[in-house]
Amino acid sequence: MPVLGAIGEPDWVPFPPAAARRYREVGHWTGETFGDFLAARAARFADLVAVVDGDRRWTYAELDERATRMAHGWRARGIEPGDRVVVQLPNVAEFFTVVFGLFRAGAIPVFALPAHRANEITYFCEHTDAVAYVIADRDGGFDYRTLADHVRAAVPGLRAVYVHGDPGAHTSLAEVPVDPDGELPEPDPGSVAFLQLSGGSTGVPKLIPRTHDDYLYSVRESAVICGLDISSVYLVALPVAHNFPLSSPGVLGALHAGSRIVLAPTPGPDVVFPLIERERVTITGVVPPIALLWLDAAPRHTADLSSLRVLQVGGAKFAEAAARRVRPELGCALQQVFGMAEGLVNYTRLDDDEDLVAISQGSPISPDDELRLVDDEDVEVAPGEVGHLLTRGPYTIRGYYRAAEHNTVAFTDDGFYRTGDLVRRLPSGHLVVEGRAKDQINRGGEKVAAEEVENHLLAHPAVHDAAVVAVPDPFLGERTCAFVVPLGTPPTGPQLRAFLRARGLAAYKIPDRVEVVPSFPHTGVGKTSRKDLRAQLAATAAREE
Repeated sequence: MPVLGAIGEPDWVPFPPAAARRYREVGHWTGETFGDFLAARAARFADLVAVVDGDRRWTYAELDERATRMAHGWRARGIEPGDRVVVQLPNVAEFFTVVFGLFRAGAIPVFALPAHRANEITYFCEHTDAVAYVIADRDGGFDYRTLADHVRAAVPGLRAVYVHGDPGAHTSLAEVPVDPDGELPEPDPGSVAFLQLSGGSTGVPKLIPRTHDDYLYSVRESAVICGLDISSVYLVALPVAHNFPLSSPGVLGALHAGSRIVLAPTPGPDVVFPLIERERVTITGVVPPIALLWLDAAPRHTADLSSLRVLQVGGAKFAEAAARRVRPELGCALQQVFGMAEGLVNYTRLDDDEDLVAISQGSPISPDDELRLVDDEDVEVAPGEVGHLLTRGPYTIRGYYRAAEHNTVAFTDDGFYRTGDLVRRLPSGHLVVEGRAKDQINRGGEKVAAEEVENHLLAHPAVHDAAVVAVPDPFLGERTCAFVVPLGTPPTGPQLRAFLRARGLAAYKIPDRVEVVPSFPHTGVGKTSRKDLRAQLAATAAREE
């Protein structure tokens, strides 16, 4: 099937024709593209405020006009339909003009997070054959232009870097928009709209191809489930390119409903609480560590939070004791969200019983979300038992981008995605997350692949072997501990952390703790026993108390 702007096989795995046909027939997929999506909302909500970024306030009509000029600018700069462009921007209004401009130019954004560094960005650019890279000049004390210098030197195919702010040796993003001249391409709604990042357990994140049809279905339904309308004000506290604040219901759900989006530069209560008061924010979404910060800060803060109706918590499991604090301490309802950038999203509903909201992570968006809970042999477990969660449906991908070998492990032969989550299902259909089967650490909602960090540690000349495991933490849920078997003089924790930073590893992946040991315990088949390493940590913690 020829698709304008699509990444053709074998780069990505489309939905099977029969499934795609059915999803269209029942109305899940409407044939709308992201470019059409914004244009339709601009026509309907023209004079309403769409985006608030500090003192800047853009209406829907202004946002649409800026995105159109940006699209023509991208085309004038040689960005062709199907080209990949890595976008790494903080929470600024330009994020919307950049990505909607790319959508309308037929190009494919690759969403990177502000925390990513040289290791990840170089991989994204190489793996996708990216032609351009979009950054801010500085954010959070970090100079992204220096990072861009490194990436351009490593990736010869990267033609240009566009900078929001002072461009230095690169090109100013402000120079891109031009007046409309000629027709823009019209992507097929079944084609890939963008590449999202997974929190995979092996190496750097896998890239997730999301189509216009499948993602916009998730956005529309999320907006309904979360009760968004033109009176809603959605606060972006997490990085906007992350799947949670992007679509659950996120900024896209807010745009769908004609709501107002308020961008917060950081999620700390001293920044966020005044924004909630000033803009009369009604809904926002955070990860558990941020929720705990807000809960602890609320009694001491003078800001008026009475407009806040819903606090969403997702990205990692929210402890029941903390969940029960939300309404009495913040004065709003809690909505638990359990989802993945690969597709499946679960919400507790706003009319669910509060006990159910406190103990569960919600139920799926769609009646056509298919779930299997299976044991280690792929046999379905009995009702109420814990099992590996497998899923497929109208907005869950059928394969990662350019990852044919990994796809044979991550997906079943009949198209179910192996999420790596261990869950049990309540009689109500709500899911309770019990843990992870994949060797992945969930550090406050940021996914750390143990294998990736281990590979970097093994590059240190004084490291013979390395194993990274999770450490339970009351604040982040899990922290990271690197066990290291030395080669010669044992390296210190600070030395290893500095080494990893110098290799361009994202800050959240740097081990919180380093333990130097003479050898690793092993399983019966000779593998490193991470279970025993975690037990050693627990014993050490008990002795330290």
